Amino acid sequence: MTAPALLPLSGRRLPPLNLGASSFPHHRATLRLSEKFILLLILSAFITLCFGAFFFLPDSSKHKRFDLGLEDVLIPHVDTSKGGKNLGSFLIHGQGHDEHRHREEEERLRNKIRADHEKALEEAKEKLKKSRDEIQAEIQTEKSKVVQELKKKDSKPLPPVPLPNLIGINSGEPADPDIREKRNKIKEMMKHAWDNYRQYGWGHNELKPIARKGHSTNIFGNSQMGATIVDALDTLYIMGLHDEFREGQEWIDKNLDFSVNSEVSVFEVNIRFIGGLLAAYYLSGQEVFKIKAVQLAGKLLPAFSTPTGIPWAMVNLKSGVGRNWGWASAGSSILAEFGTLHMEFVHLSYLTGDPVYYNKVMHIRKLLQKMDRPNGLYPNYLNPRTGRWGQHHTSVGGLGDSFYEYLLKAWLMSDKMDTEARKMYDDAIEAIEKHLIRKSNGGLTFIGEWKNGHLERKMGHLTCFAGGMFALGADGSRDDKAGHYLQLGAEIAHTCHESYDRTTLKLGPEAFKFDGGVEAVAVRQNEKYYILRPEVIETYWYMWRFTHDPKYRQWGWEATQAIDKYCRVSGGFSGVKDVYSSSPAYDDVQQSFFLAETLKYLYLLFSNDDLLPLDNWVFNTEAHPLPVLRLANTTLSGNPAYR
Repeated sequence: MTAPALLPLSGRRLPPLNLGASSFPHHRATLRLSEKFILLLILSAFITLCFGAFFFLPDSSKHKRFDLGLEDVLIPHVDTSKGGKNLGSFLIHGQGHDEHRHREEEERLRNKIRADHEKALEEAKEKLKKSRDEIQAEIQTEKSKVVQELKKKDSKPLPPVPLPNLIGINSGEPADPDIREKRNKIKEMMKHAWDNYRQYGWGHNELKPIARKGHSTNIFGNSQMGATIVDALDTLYIMGLHDEFREGQEWIDKNLDFSVNSEVSVFEVNIRFIGGLLAAYYLSGQEVFKIKAVQLAGKLLPAFSTPTGIPWAMVNLKSGVGRNWGWASAGSSILAEFGTLHMEFVHLSYLTGDPVYYNKVMHIRKLLQKMDRPNGLYPNYLNPRTGRWGQHHTSVGGLGDSFYEYLLKAWLMSDKMDTEARKMYDDAIEAIEKHLIRKSNGGLTFIGEWKNGHLERKMGHLTCFAGGMFALGADGSRDDKAGHYLQLGAEIAHTCHESYDRTTLKLGPEAFKFDGGVEAVAVRQNEKYYILRPEVIETYWYMWRFTHDPKYRQWGWEATQAIDKYCRVSGGFSGVKDVYSSSPAYDDVQQSFFLAETLKYLYLLFSNDDLLPLDNWVFNTEAHPLPVLRLANTTLSGNPAYR
C-alpha cells in the first residue's frame, strides 16, 4: 500500500513586500552608492594590473620566471685572466653563464608555444572543412565518452554475496481453464496499461491516459525518473512479459539518473524505486538493478542527518538537504514513512556488505522502543529534532499503516529470527485491537482512528490491507491466537468487500463511515473517489493463500471486472471521482502502483501458490517481493537476532 494518501503539494509563501517610504532610497543616496561602486571597480582593476605585472613581467634580477623541471648541471668555467685556459674550476647552474642559458630556455619555450599555436590553428582549419553534422557527431561522441567515464566511476563493483534460495519466480499456471482464462485477462490488462505508458508517457513517472501524456506528483520532485517503469518491472517478469521487461531494463540502464536537482519523498522513493530495483535484481539476476538501487540508497542517506536520526520526509537528491512536509504536525516526520524502510535497507546491507543501511533502521527501532506510547499506541507524528511525539493521532490507515506491516515482515524476512520485531508487532496489535477495532451495529468489524483520546468511526481504503496483515501474522502469534487473527483478517476482508459492494460501480471509496445508520459508505464527496488502489485486493490474495476459500477469488474477479469496465480507457486506466455515480468523471491518472500492486495481486490471486510462495518471499508495501534471508546467508551484525 502507499501511504500517506494523496500528499498535498507543499510550498512556501513569500513574505509580503513593504512598499512604504523606507523601501525606496533617496536619489542622492543612490548616486553615492554608484560613485563608490565605480571607485571600487577602478581600484580592483588597478590591483589586478599590479598582480599581473608581478607574476608575468620578466624578473631582471634573477631571470628565472619559468621552472622547466631541469636538474642543476655543472658548467665548466673558463678563466682567461692569465692568458690561458683554466678548466680546473666549475660553476654551478645559476652562476657565470646562466643568463645565456635562460635566454636559450626562453627561446625554446617561445618556439614550443608557437608550434602548439600553429598546430591548434591547423586542427581548427581541418574542423572548419567538416560539415556541421560531422562536427555535431564528434561533439556527441566526446560527450558520450565523458558520460561513460562518469558511469564507470559511479558503478563500483559490489562484493559478491550468495543469493538466497530463490523459489517460484515464474509459472504458477492454474490447471482450471476458467481460472487460467481470468489470469490471462489480468495479464492483458497489464499489457494495456504498459503499452499505453510506453507510447504516451515513456520516461515520465506516470501516465495521464486520457490526455495521453506524462504525469508526475510532488512525491517524485520535478524529475522524470520513470517511476512506472521501475514499479512495474517485477510484475512484467512474473507475468512472463519478458520483451516489456527488457525494454524497462534498457531504459533504466541508459537513463535512470539520480544526480538530479530534485526533492523527493524518501518513503515513496524507497518503496517504489529501491524496492522495485531490488525485486527486479532478485528475479532476473541482472546486476544493473542492484547497482542502481545502491546508488539511489546513497542519495537517501543524507535524510537521516537529523538530531535524532529520524529521517526527514523529503531530501534533495543533488544537495542532500532534507525537510518535512509543511502540513505534518509542527514539522514532524511520519510514522508510516520513517517506519517503512527496514526491509529494503536490510537487503541493501546484505548485498553490499555495508552495515550503514542496517544501522540506520535499527537506530530508528531502538529510539521507538525507548519512547512512551499513549495507551500502547504509536502516534503518527514524531519530531526529528526533539524526538517527541507530535499530535496524538493513531491510524492503521494512511500515516501509520506500513509501520506495523514492516514490524511483522522484518520478522518474516529474517526467517523468524528477529524476535524483537515480532514482539513490537504483537504489542502494537494488542493495543490496536483494544482501542481501535470495533463492531458496527450491523455486525461489520472495522478499524477506526484514534484522535486525541477519541475514536473516529471511519476506515480508509488504505486500512483494508490490515486484513491480509492479520492473516500473515496469525502463525507465530501469542497465546495460540492464530485462529483468532485469521478470523479477524476474514472479518476485515468482509467489511472492505462491503465497502465495494455498496457502491454503484462495485469499486471502493477512499474512506467510509460507521456512524448511525451509515455503514461502510462514504459520506463526504472528497472521499468517494477510487484511484486504482490495491489494498482490498491485497487482503483477498492473502486470505486466499491461507484459507483457499473460493469467495476471495470471486470477490477479486468482481473487482477486476469493475476496473476493466469503469476505469479502462483507450489510453490506459484511470481513477474515477465518484464510485456512487453511474457515469463518473475520470481523474486522468494511471498510478504507478496500479501496475506494481493492484494487477500483481490480482494475477497472484488467480495463480497457483507455487508462484512466489510466502515461505520464501516477503512483499514490501509496494508489492515488490524480496527473498527471506536465511540465517546461513546473512552478513549482518549488531542485532542478537541475526547472530
